Amino acid sequence: MSETSISVVDSASLVSLFGPRDQHLRTIREALGVSISARDGQVRIQGDDVSVAQAADVLEHLKAQVDRHGSVSTEDVQRLVEHAIGGGKIEPRPTFIEVMIAGRRIAPRTPGQAAYVEAIRQHEITICIGPAGTGKTYLAVAMAVSSLKQELYRKIVLVRPAVEAGESLGFLPGDLQSKLNPYLRPLQDALREMMDFDLMKRYLDSDLIEVIPLAYMRGRSLNEAFIILDEAQNTTVPQMKMFLTRMGQGSKIVVSGDSTQSDLPRNTRTGLTDASERLRGIQGLTQVNLTNSDIVRNPLVHKIVLAYEKGSRKRR
Repeated sequence: MSETSISVVDSASLVSLFGPRDQHLRTIREALGVSISARDGQVRIQGDDVSVAQAADVLEHLKAQVDRHGSVSTEDVQRLVEHAIGGGKIEPRPTFIEVMIAGRRIAPRTPGQAAYVEAIRQHEITICIGPAGTGKTYLAVAMAVSSLKQELYRKIVLVRPAVEAGESLGFLPGDLQSKLNPYLRPLQDALREMMDFDLMKRYLDSDLIEVIPLAYMRGRSLNEAFIILDEAQNTTVPQMKMFLTRMGQGSKIVVSGDSTQSDLPRNTRTGLTDASERLRGIQGLTQVNLTNSDIVRNPLVHKIVLAYEKGSRKRR
């Protein structure tokens, strides 16, 4: 039998830690088989050595979350307990990303996404490769909007290659800009979730935010800008070199893409794959690889990705 204790001086924090009607406390007790009680600002944990250590680790992380965010959710408790039982390293609840809609905060929802957000914070260039639905574009745009809100950068530049996915651009109606708009729409959709429409329009009109095709980047030098290249698997090696060398003083770049969904001609080496291999080890640049476990879109997306991967393995 082992025993340990954790200090929780604030009674309000204790209530948040234990949850409504001690719901969080019961979850930890039942899952880890320990006895937990509170008295005089101390949370006492009793049980076998391993279970006490696991419960103490869970409660310490929950206490830190209460200190940062004021509350914890049932999902937080369940996630931490599962990590403790599985013997894995417990990841702290990710910090919220503040965007430009009042009261709206965005947070990574998986350890992989949390690592991605932290990589963007810590490095000048981040290359992210992962399947559809893992939040590659969404989180990058959220970080860009948050940085602009904090005045860390002068502008945001959102870039996409205009590559035909089995359909011909030439037969679409309208002028060149009308034909390019569908390629840029996913980036605009992400922006719409992070700032009011009128504010977004004002920022676009004043060039504080640019949403442009990759071809329009040639010859430019961008200083103090947060630059995102989306769908980078559709860049060629020369295009990727051109894009990365647009980086000016005080800028940050995020490159994201899914190496399994290139629309380039067959057997063409993509700029994304080339850069991830060629630039490895350069100081200030990092790479994050998201996996199927980081898919947070509709649950069916996860099943669809797995089905296509299974089919590809069979063909090989």
